[in-house]
Amino acid sequence: MDTHDTTGTLEEALGRLHASGPERLGRLTNHAPMVVEALAAHGRADAVHRWLDLYRPKLEDFPRPFSPVTDADWREALGDPRRAADWIGHFGRALAEQPWRDVLAVWWPRLLPGIYGGSTHPVIRVGHAVRALEAGENGPRLAELAHGLGYWAARHRPVSGIAPLPPAPSAARSLDAVPPITDPRGGFPDRLAAVRRLPRWAGDVTDPDTARTRLTELVRAATHRYATHGHGEETMLVHAATAPNAVLRTLPSLPRELWAPSLHAAWTASAAVTAMYAPAGPAAPVTAPGRTADEVLEQALAHGDEHVIKLTDTALDVGDERALAAALRAIELSEPLAPN
Repeated sequence: MDTHDTTGTLEEALGRLHASGPERLGRLTNHAPMVVEALAAHGRADAVHRWLDLYRPKLEDFPRPFSPVTDADWREALGDPRRAADWIGHFGRALAEQPWRDVLAVWWPRLLPGIYGGSTHPVIRVGHAVRALEAGENGPRLAELAHGLGYWAARHRPVSGIAPLPPAPSAARSLDAVPPITDPRGGFPDRLAAVRRLPRWAGDVTDPDTARTRLTELVRAATHRYATHGHGEETMLVHAATAPNAVLRTLPSLPRELWAPSLHAAWTASAAVTAMYAPAGPAAPVTAPGRTADEVLEQALAHGDEHVIKLTDTALDVGDERALAAALRAIELSEPLAPN
C-alpha cells in the first residue's frame, strides 16, 4: 500500500519541520519528518498536520552553525554532533548543484560504516527522504534528504572488533542465534560498545539481486520477531526492523555495486540492536485476525507514538499478517503520544 500524497501536505509539513533540529536535549531524535512522510506515503496526509501539532512540544530550534564543512576537511567533521547544521548546509549545497542520486551514490558508502550513530535514526530518516523523492522530486523533499544525510554525517559512528559467529540458514534463525550482551545497562552507545559477537549471516553475498532478496528476508524476519520479542525494549527494538527497511527502500536509488555492502551493514545493525535489547524469552505471539492494513494503520495513528507509526509503516511494507501483528504488539507495549 503506497499512495503518496500529491496535495502538497508533505511539503507543508517538511517546511514546518526544517526550522527544527534533528535532535532535542542533545541526544533524542526528532522523529517528525519520518512520521509525516510515512503518513503521506500511506494515504493519510489528512492526519499529518494534526499529528504534527501533537508532536510539536518535542521539537527544538535548528542548531547554530559551527564552521562550514568543505570537500577538504569533511573527514575531520564526520561524527561531530556539534557540526549538524554545518553538515546539513553542506548537503543542501551539494543537492542544489548535482542530481540527488549522484550525491547519494558518493556519500552512501562514506556514511554506511557509521550506520549505528544516532541509534540508527539517521539512516532511517534518509530512507524516508529517498522514498519521498522517488515518488516526486521538489525543493522540500530535497531539503529533507539534506537534513537526513547531514544528521547521519554528524552522528556517524562506526564499530569494530565484533567477532563473527557461524550463521544459521535464515535471517530469522540467525536473529534467534544472536547472543545477548552480558551487561545490558545504559543507553544505546554503552550497549553498542558491549556487543562483542554476532552471527555473520549473508556475509558471503556479493551479487546485488541476492543482496536485495536477503535484505527483504531480514526486514520480514526482524518485523515478525518484534511480535514475540518487542517487550525486551518496546522502543529500541523497533529499529531492528526499521533500520534495515530504510536501507532496503534506498537500494533502487543506489548503484548496484553498493547493494551487497548495504546488506552487510543492515544485518550488523539489526543484529546488534537485537543483542542490545534481548528479552529473557519470547512472549506468546499476538494475532491480527481479519485486520486490514488500513485498520492497523488507523489504530497506530490513533495511538500516535512515533515509533509505533514507523514500525507500522515497515509492517505495511512487509504486508503479511505476522507483520501486522507486530504493529499491534507495538501499540500494546508503547505509551501513546499525549495530547498538548
